[in-house]
Amino acid sequence: MPLQEGALAPEFVTADMFGQSIRLSDFKGRPVLLSFMRYASCPMCNLRVRDMVLAHERLARAGLVMLVVFQSSAESMGEYVGRQDSPFSLIPDPEMHLYRLYGVERSWAGLLAPANVFHAFRAFFRGFLPGRVDGPIDRMPADFLIGADGRIERAFYARAAAEHVPLSEVTSWVHGRLPSTGNGSVEGTA
Repeated sequence: MPLQEGALAPEFVTADMFGQSIRLSDFKGRPVLLSFMRYASCPMCNLRVRDMVLAHERLARAGLVMLVVFQSSAESMGEYVGRQDSPFSLIPDPEMHLYRLYGVERSWAGLLAPANVFHAFRAFFRGFLPGRVDGPIDRMPADFLIGADGRIERAFYARAAAEHVPLSEVTSWVHGRLPSTGNGSVEGTA
């Protein structure tokens, strides 16, 4: 069942692909982007991770924590998505506990959506080619913007396999939390 905006984000304790413990409540007081991807070799997911890596420094300066979940094992993640040397936590969830906790869905219509073609070609052009599929191939992505108070401010459940909350929206959301510098601008905006 999809989570509702305004609800407390479900607490979880897990480990990243390197075995480092992650507890959602450890980030209370900071905004969090919790992204659910498909499987580690998904070209469109790897393209999204690349875009997140490129935006990370700017968003981290604004206080954002990024957590990215894959339905793959740590080994599979190391083989595919781990090659990107991500500066944020990549979380393996091959048993899909977090997917169930956050109500992340599956959809054959979303997998076959025409909108995916453009993103797949962009991914292929960047060198992200398909590989082994871990878990359900029809998994849809989801993104959750979790406020500093631990409440879900945006719950985005994709309708196509390439959909995510645009990083421009994440940027606006994070910058809206920064204190004013007194000159009418928001500190840290790019």
